[in-house]
Amino acid sequence: MPAPEMDDATRTELEAAAFRRLVQHLRERSDVQNIDLMNLAGFCRNCLSKWYRAAAEERGVALSDPDAREIVYGMPYKDWQALHQKEATPEQKAKFAAANPGH
Repeated sequence: MPAPEMDDATRTELEAAAFRRLVQHLRERSDVQNIDLMNLAGFCRNCLSKWYRAAAEERGVALSDPDAREIVYGMPYKDWQALHQKEATPEQKAKFAAANPGH
């Protein structure tokens, strides 16, 4: 079934709601490491914050990387790392290196 037609404002509202729910979900799932997200989906919380910052810049809104990360993480990145980030396993690192050469 094709998606229903809608005006741009409604589409933007729905996309914003979906983004907010994704961010909430990622905050709730602090057990899922960024490297796992990268290895499985090809993006992580940091990617999401960079996309957010880029979208802000496209609209003339100055937003630093740390500020964009705080929007996604719900706290300063260093605090999130201290609370939730674990050392990546050799297997995780190898999978990441194979999937993301030069990253």
